[in-house]
Amino acid sequence: MRVIDLSFPLHFSFTAMSFTGKYELESQENYEPFLEIIGILNSKTDFKVQTEVHQDGSDFTWTQSIPGWTWSNKFTVGQECELVTMKGSKFKAPVFMEDGKISVQFPQYHFTAEMVNDKLVGKCTTPGDKGVTFTRVSKRI
Repeated sequence: MRVIDLSFPLHFSFTAMSFTGKYELESQENYEPFLEIIGILNSKTDFKVQTEVHQDGSDFTWTQSIPGWTWSNKFTVGQECELVTMKGSKFKAPVFMEDGKISVQFPQYHFTAEMVNDKLVGKCTTPGDKGVTFTRVSKRI
């Protein structure tokens, strides 16, 4: 048996890109089908959603807004957190991050968000045979 000496210093740093910043909607797919499935098609807007994210380590404040409406959640990755749905209902769920992607199971859909080429990419996936994946890409402003 051959033994390999790995006692020399190995320095690797794996840091997820920070989500902190302000973003504006650039493109989206399956917006209306998603709103219809979760029962808020009447909330459809043509305004460009703005998202503001503050990240301090594992602690996040995530706010989305259009004129006349703001939706915000504060959460800590790795913990169960009290969150609010787009309809305003409160619920508790753990928030995860794996490979730089935030993941939360909302009552009606699964939400993920990640940074891709300095753009915020969020996906909401509804379950079932008629499920849909709503994708929103936002550019940094």
